[in-house]
Parts: sequence; structure tokens; C-alpha cells
Amino acid sequence: MNNDFVLRAANAADAAAIREIYAPHVELSSVSFETEVPDVDAMAARITKLLPTHPWLVATIGDRIAGYAYASPHRERAAYRWSVEVTAYVHADFHGRGIGRRLYAALIAVLKGQNYVNAFGIVTLPNAASVALHEAYGFRHCATLHHAGYKFGAWHDVGWWQLQITAPSPSPADPIAFAALDSAVLQNAFRID
Repeated sequence: MNNDFVLRAANAADAAAIREIYAPHVELSSVSFETEVPDVDAMAARITKLLPTHPWLVATIGDRIAGYAYASPHRERAAYRWSVEVTAYVHADFHGRGIGRRLYAALIAVLKGQNYVNAFGIVTLPNAASVALHEAYGFRHCATLHHAGYKFGAWHDVGWWQLQITAPSPSPADPIAFAALDSAVLQNAFRID
């Protein structure tokens, strides 16, 4: 793996670069079920909304964002608060460098430090690269929703992958907000070996 990238927490100023990475997945593929690319302000709002509670990470090479990964609430109901959905995207110029894998490793380490129990990866099928990424980190296929979305004149199945980050406890501690997380957890997660 080429380790010429640095991991850090995202911020609203990263929105334009993140949008640039995300746009082809909306405009040219069914990887995302969005049909219109969010503008920079909307992307900044997404980042700003999640960051107090959930991680949004970027990998940078020099002054360029090469990829990003984030976690979002699985569902709004309180009993779901120990579960998150995870997503990662890497700029096409940087595929094959291990950036997606390293972002996922850091994301999972941060989520573990936050006391989350489950992470779900939701993948439009077929997508061998995304399936391989999830399974490399111990995610297990738990469901397939057939004909779940319609985009570009075709119906698409969606696979769900689940990772148990920590063992379920009979009295689980509430998740720690990302903004309140001990800096040592972040430093360890961001270290690239």
C-alpha cells in the first residue's frame, strides 16, 4: 500500500472537494440512489450536521482530498442509536492505493471508540469492489432488497452488510459524540502503518 496520504476529520470547507468525488456516482452510476448532485452548500450542511455526533473523515494527498468516509445514524428511533450506516468514496484518480481500506479501518476504529455496536454498509448490486471492501473488514452479508431502487432505466438490488463493532451489552453505554471523543482515539485511528 502506498502511504502518501494523511487522514483527518473533515470540515465544511472540504465540501467542494467531497462533492467533486461524489458527483460521478450520482451522475454516471447507480452506486448512489440520489439523482441530483447536491450543491456545495448542501454538502457542507451534511458535513456540519453529522460532525458533532458522527465521524466524517477525509484522506488527503498534498492539498487534495483523495477520498472520504463517514458514519450516519442507522435510523432515527432511540433504540437504534448504537447502530450506524457507513459509506466511503475515493476519487477515481486515487483508486488502487488502499485509501478506501484505510478510511474504513480508521472509521471503524473511531466508531468503536464511540461505543457503537453495529455498522451497516448498504451496497447497490452488483458492486464487487464495495462488497470486497466490506468483507475485508469483517462485514457479513445480512440481506438483499430486490428491485429496491430505479435509476437510469433499470431496477437495482441493494445488499446490506453488517459489522458487529463491539459485543452487545445488557447495559450499553450511550455512544460518545464525535466532537467529545478523546483525541487519543482519533490519533490512533488516523495513524497509517
